[in-house]
Amino acid sequence: MTAPKFAGIIPPLCTPFHDDFTVDTASLRRHIEFQLDAGVHGIFVLGSSSEVAFLPDDQRRITVETAVDQVAGRVPVLAGCIDMTTLRVAEHVKTAEAAGADAIVVTAPYYTRTHVAEIDRHFRLLHERTSLPIFAYDIPMAVHTKLDRDMVMNLAADGVLAGLKDSSGDEAGFRLVLQARRERGLDQFAVFTGSELLVDTALAQGADGAVPGLGNVDPVGYVLIYDHFRGGNPQAARREQERLLTLFSITDVAPPNRMGRGSAALGAFKASMKMRGFIDNAVMAPPQLPLNDDELLQIKGKLAEAGLL
Repeated sequence: MTAPKFAGIIPPLCTPFHDDFTVDTASLRRHIEFQLDAGVHGIFVLGSSSEVAFLPDDQRRITVETAVDQVAGRVPVLAGCIDMTTLRVAEHVKTAEAAGADAIVVTAPYYTRTHVAEIDRHFRLLHERTSLPIFAYDIPMAVHTKLDRDMVMNLAADGVLAGLKDSSGDEAGFRLVLQARRERGLDQFAVFTGSELLVDTALAQGADGAVPGLGNVDPVGYVLIYDHFRGGNPQAARREQERLLTLFSITDVAPPNRMGRGSAALGAFKASMKMRGFIDNAVMAPPQLPLNDDELLQIKGKLAEAGLL
């Protein structure tokens, strides 16, 4: 088999903000260095963990430009080009190209109701407009469309898609994608799980890597899972995964009757990043709600239990 160009642990970075909700580029640069020191194999900006849906276009541009400049070619930089329709996404693709990103990550169109034939056309038109590798981002929770497996495989076979980030939560579907890739000989089509909790399982099934949001908090842990698995020690990979499974409970500290699950998870990630010195401020883009003092204290205790403070 020919190995895909993209593989390993590629965390979807949170975007640090100042109190006025502008991008804190100094913190972003520092956070990137923590990630690279941990041994990650790539950086993904402007995904869900980056609060891409909340960012004005200028802040998206600043984020990807800062990331590319700071990484300076040490690992690939993937840039989310996520918007409602093809022409809007195409504008973000231009920005990513100008910034020097190594690949782009694109969801199905959303807000408007779309047919699989229209989603297929969406990816093909974008492929015609860029030379950058395109990763399909399967996240039906956000865009309300599950990517059709046959469509994805056909786009991969035609050279339209370079890879898939599967955040669908459909474990059987993910395995079927890996099976279809093998059967069709699409060895260079990279398949990543977006799950923080099943990285060892995904690697055992044949995935090329993971894009874990919790990697913002503990990138070393996810790199260890990958290294243990590649080194032939699945038991050690499982133990590390189970430690991170416990750590992920930080995302449940804020109760669902007080805030949305996005605010709770991203708030926990950013609070943890601040506590660990990765960023200066745990501010989230509005209208997301901040964690309170009691919730922050609980998160601090969980980080200490995990040996991260």
